[in-house]
Amino acid sequence: MSGLPIPVVPPGQMSFLAFDFGTKRTGVASGNRITRTATPQATIKAEGSDARFLQVAARIKEWQPDALVVGVPFHPDGAAHENTVRALKFARQLRGRFNLAVYEVDERYSTTEAHSLGAKDVDAVSACIILEQFLRSLP
Repeated sequence: MSGLPIPVVPPGQMSFLAFDFGTKRTGVASGNRITRTATPQATIKAEGSDARFLQVAARIKEWQPDALVVGVPFHPDGAAHENTVRALKFARQLRGRFNLAVYEVDERYSTTEAHSLGAKDVDAVSACIILEQFLRSLP
């Protein structure tokens, strides 16, 4: 099991943008609490936090989400690794820059699942998988 706590999500938070963070590409998906479904959005292809956050800001402005969701990768046994630390840092930066609630989701196997579905944009489909997993966990 991962060390991520189960989030308490206020009922008023209805719309979400999810991110599958990567150093070169960051998958994006939008979704809502009513349908509990997610839709892939164009993947952010940017290296370096300044370029990435310019694109993230544009997505947040476009979608006006109530909160954000970030997939956090772990080893199969639940141990953290280098990308775990990077994803958690990205989540902290989102909180600080955009003043929105950010929920972290254990995203073990989301990329593998996206590949198995034959996704053309694996990063965006992975973000969908992360967001739908989060939405299904809500009461």
